[in-house]
Amino acid sequence: MKKILVTGGAGFIGSNFVRHMLNKYPEYHIHVLDAMTYAGNLENLADVALNPNLYFFTGDIRDEALIDNLVPNMDAIVNFAAETFVDRSIQSPGDFITTDVVGTFRLLEAARRSKIERFLHVSTDEVYGSVEEGSSLESDPIEPNSPYSASKAGGDLLVRSYFVTYNLPVMITRASNNYGPFQHPEKLIPFFISSAMDDHQLPVYGDGQQVRDWLFVNDHCKAIDTVLHKGEIGNVYNVGAGYERTNMQVTRGILDALGKGDSLIKYVADRPGHDRRYSVDCSKLRSLGWAPEVSFEEGLPQTVKWYVENEGWWRRIKDGQSYKDFHSAWYKERV
Repeated sequence: MKKILVTGGAGFIGSNFVRHMLNKYPEYHIHVLDAMTYAGNLENLADVALNPNLYFFTGDIRDEALIDNLVPNMDAIVNFAAETFVDRSIQSPGDFITTDVVGTFRLLEAARRSKIERFLHVSTDEVYGSVEEGSSLESDPIEPNSPYSASKAGGDLLVRSYFVTYNLPVMITRASNNYGPFQHPEKLIPFFISSAMDDHQLPVYGDGQQVRDWLFVNDHCKAIDTVLHKGEIGNVYNVGAGYERTNMQVTRGILDALGKGDSLIKYVADRPGHDRRYSVDCSKLRSLGWAPEVSFEEGLPQTVKWYVENEGWWRRIKDGQSYKDFHSAWYKERV
């Protein structure tokens, strides 16, 4: 298994995974496919761009001809390609359905015809819906509550069906909230870091008591690597760090790291269908030998430092027209 297709490899988690794989497995050939939408950024791969084992293709997983041309040459597929931002899914659900469901179908079909050794589908804990108490097991029913989580759940079910029906060697990972370097500045942590650096107000949804389990992106990449090489075909693996924090705790942690005060906090109307809490049981993954290495108390200051030191990276994204258009519409609805 030395030729791996990484879809969505120029995005946040995908680019960190590509970097991890190139550094850990110098004998592997990593083929990146990315549609280069607003979330794809070649700067995310700048430090490994000259690696002779990295191959980059611009294209969309919904493009049947392209996928049918690429997949037969691969040993494994790791599918990160997806529309991922809940707020965008509320405004424009169509792109989420076509990418997260139809795009996944295109990959599965090509993989089935090509006898791929392993197909790892990267999903989210949001498919379980809000978890008021305890933690979700992989065997729990999925109850998505946003167009984003519903589209990811649809992809998960398709992947499972190809294992049951066609015996395709698939696996699924469902991760909690990621954070770390190269995350698009529309997401909560980088959005609040970059906004606070400019002394702009931080719009906190509702009462700010929504709970998420925060997973440092490098730990997530190591988890995917573990499942890819050690996971059991046909299985789902939850990925979480166990660092549950409220949105308000995260907000104040960012402000503290930047030496800013609570005066920047602004409560705004809550997101429609906003899940109160996510939590996943990761015993199954830990049995394969994986465990998170970066605590939230370590990872958040590291992340703040990265955004401070890489201001040009996020300013170029925030200055882009697609970013401005989306957030202009968002502010009109929420603030």
